[in-house]
Amino acid sequence: MAISAQDVKALRERTGAGMMECKRALEESGGSMERAVDILRERGLAAAAKKAGRSTTEGLVDSYIHAQGRIGVLLELNCETDFVANTDDFHTLAHNIALHIAASRPLVVSRDQISAHEIEHEKSVLRAQALNEGKPEAIIEKMVQGRIEKYLKEVCLLEQPFVKNPDITVHELITQHIARLGEQIQIRRFVRYERGEELGTHADGEMDD
Repeated sequence: MAISAQDVKALRERTGAGMMECKRALEESGGSMERAVDILRERGLAAAAKKAGRSTTEGLVDSYIHAQGRIGVLLELNCETDFVANTDDFHTLAHNIALHIAASRPLVVSRDQISAHEIEHEKSVLRAQALNEGKPEAIIEKMVQGRIEKYLKEVCLLEQPFVKNPDITVHELITQHIARLGEQIQIRRFVRYERGEELGTHADGEMDD
């Protein structure tokens, strides 16, 4: 079937993939935009997986200040070479992630930074909530598990919908840049300050593919 240039452009804007890759994905999907997005994500993940485990000792520390100094973020984003670290694309990625952190208040980079003790504590609170809501014992455990999963996606930076494009997560945003720039990219750590808070939100971590 014929694929319009408008569809190719729309897919490129959604995914950041090249024009020819977008056209091929649309052809393979029979013109389905959603399936084409999945095809490109699958290929992006495959490309990123090959780079997992590489050393990321270069990169930069970026800052973002919002609302006349009410919120501030410092972010360390790592890559493999200073060549990529100095590109506009990498700088823009770092700044967009810092902006996202300011807006979305993540607590950690990834879920493996939340201890088993914290998870169990959260589960006990959720169980008590479910009981207070009068939920049947038989379904409480399933409800608690679902709410824990929702909680993790809310507090883990990599799993949050990207604030500028909620159709993708921060992890998928980074994956797109790994495929585009040809290097492993990892969020090393961040700290988020909000005026009046006793302490800033601080997290260290690495992206695992």
